[in-house]
Amino acid sequence: MTEIKNKFEKKDWQNSLTKEQYHITRESGTERPFTGPYLNEKSKGVYSCICCDLELFNSEHKFDSGTGWPSFFNPHNSSCLNLKNDNSLNSHRVEVQCSNCDAHLGHVFEDGPAPSGLRYCINGNSLKLIKENQ
Repeated sequence: MTEIKNKFEKKDWQNSLTKEQYHITRESGTERPFTGPYLNEKSKGVYSCICCDLELFNSEHKFDSGTGWPSFFNPHNSSCLNLKNDNSLNSHRVEVQCSNCDAHLGHVFEDGPAPSGLRYCINGNSLKLIKENQ
């Protein structure tokens, strides 16, 4: 999987992503609350990384947190995400990154529902939904 991390240069990412997707995933930006895609999405499927297509979250683990960003209580599997301390904005948070390409996805908080108690607060523009055949 490390091939993806080293495969793309800055200009390649800029050419393959929208300006907002690039800002969020490659520059650790965020979308304004209640503006990104997938916030109210109810379709069944798998949410993948917009940059490299790694499967990140299953729709069965999505819930409405009321925060303005798509939220999940579990990742697709334990190896698809990297967690990194983030002390920006004068507060301590835990950043969530794609383990395959290091894309910034959002943050994880310990105020989510059972069974995990976690809330993965993810920028919709960092995701791509692969819908299940219905």
